[in-house]
Order: sequence, then C-alpha cells, then structure tokens
Amino acid sequence: MSVQVEDQGGLLPLFSDQLARAVERAGASIVRVEARRRQAASGVAWAAEGVILTADHVLEREEDLSVGLPDGETVAARILGRDPGTDIALLKVEGASLTPIEQGPSPKVGHLGLIVARPGDGLETSIGVVSALGGPARTRRGGQLEGFIRTDAEFYPGFSGGPLVDTGGTMIGLATSRFSQGAGLAIPLETVRRVTTALTSHGRVRRGFLGLSSQPVALPEALRTKHGLSQESGLLVVGVESGGPAEQAGLMMGDVLLQLGVQPVHDTDDLRNLLSGDRVGQATPARVLRGGEPRDLTVTIGERK
Repeated sequence: MSVQVEDQGGLLPLFSDQLARAVERAGASIVRVEARRRQAASGVAWAAEGVILTADHVLEREEDLSVGLPDGETVAARILGRDPGTDIALLKVEGASLTPIEQGPSPKVGHLGLIVARPGDGLETSIGVVSALGGPARTRRGGQLEGFIRTDAEFYPGFSGGPLVDTGGTMIGLATSRFSQGAGLAIPLETVRRVTTALTSHGRVRRGFLGLSSQPVALPEALRTKHGLSQESGLLVVGVESGGPAEQAGLMMGDVLLQLGVQPVHDTDDLRNLLSGDRVGQATPARVLRGGEPRDLTVTIGERK
C-alpha cells in the first residue's frame, strides 16, 4: 500500500532549503585536515588567528601536515596542542584568512543535528536526531568528558573533526568516532572550550597525579560517630608508588583517604575529579585515617605524564 504525503504550504521545500543554508553557513568554517595516510579528516576554524580545531585521533603524524581551506587553497599546518584523553587537538596555520564557526546553544534530546565535513574538495553532510545526552564519562586515555552528545547521523569516512551543527548552522559539538562503535558521538562545546583553553595555554591538558592505587571502603558507623564523620566511605590505599607524591607526603598502605583539600573523597571518581590540572604543583592538605585515627598531611600533587 502506498501512502501519499501532501506537503501543505510547501513546508518540506522550505525545510530542505533551511538545511542547505545551515550546511553552507557552517561550511565557510570547515577545512580538510591532511594528517594521515589514507583518508583525510575534517577540522573547524576555531579562532581568526589561524587556529583549527579537530579530533586528535586523526593526527597520525606530527610533521608534514596541511589544511585544505574552504576557498580551495592548501596551507601548511603545525600542531598547537593535543589531548588524546578527550580526542581534541588544535592546529595552527599561518597567513590564512579564516572564518571562525559560530557557536550555538546546548542541544536537547530530539533536536536535529547535521555533521558537516570536508574530507575531500567539497562539503559533505549527514543528518540525524540527537538521541541521547550523557556524561560525565571517563575515557580510556585518562581524560574526562563532562558530557557527550549521541546522534544517529551517519559518520562517513573523514567526518571526525567536523562539527555537529544545529539547523541554523551553529556548532553544538565536535564529531568523533573515537569513543564508540556503531554510534556517533559529539563532544559538547563545554568540554571543547575547556580543553582548547588549556591547549592554547600549555599545549596539553594537565592532569594531577598522586602515585597511589586505592579502592573504596565503607567506614564503620562506630568510627564515624567517634570522629564526627558525615561521609560513609573513603579510599583505602592499597599501593604507593616509590618516589611519587603520595609517598613523599607520607601516605602509607592501609591509610584511608578521607579528604583532599576541603573536599571529601568517597571513591576513585571523586579523587580523579579533584586531581585537576590547576592543582598540579600545589601543596594540598589531605586527611587520612591511620589505625582508626585521623591524621592531616600535605601532598604536593604531581603531573600525570
């Protein structure tokens, strides 16, 4: 049985034209990134001073990089900074006139999104629904995504490093195939802004390091009552790296880490979140339980290499 759909008032052509305008608008800021053997990837003009945003995993070499501009010119590029943990990288090109992409509002589940890419000479795109918003999530490379955008837009070869844009053509995320199998993900602008700020300043994202292994442990009620503790768990130190910040601060196997700075530590996620880059090199108070008694130490947080 066939079904005929009547397009009242020409809404479908209007909608189609709107999508084409969105791709054209975003496309003025989309570049081709030549940094691997087989398939070129995509990138986004992020700042007028020649800064290009792309996905870190598409940079399979660090030399002989080039960027294909929207006007067809190809220019040399160098790596300004990269963070494998969040799959975000910045490139720098000299003497090129770039139009930084306009950044849009955070999407909602059900919104339409388009991936706009330039894996070849021209623009390519796919469309899908924002099917889920998730996070925070830890990545396998030691990074943290405050959130992620899942979309059912098709990820064709070379689409990584391109933007996910809304129907107005403004960027709402950075497309990457790094973190999923069979589902498209985009990194939200909140994470992109945080990481690009760090990369511009330091060339990398700094992450704190204590040099210990630990596991969550419940605190007995009698112990909590005795010492006036409100938290129900802490981190049992089960290993201390020789010469690391924890050992230098006097932490020992069997200690239970309760606080770092003024924040309670309930589990390993709490500890990771507290080891932010701005704490690197800082002398930070730590409270532990040792033999059932509280003890205050000072640890100078190192940097994870």
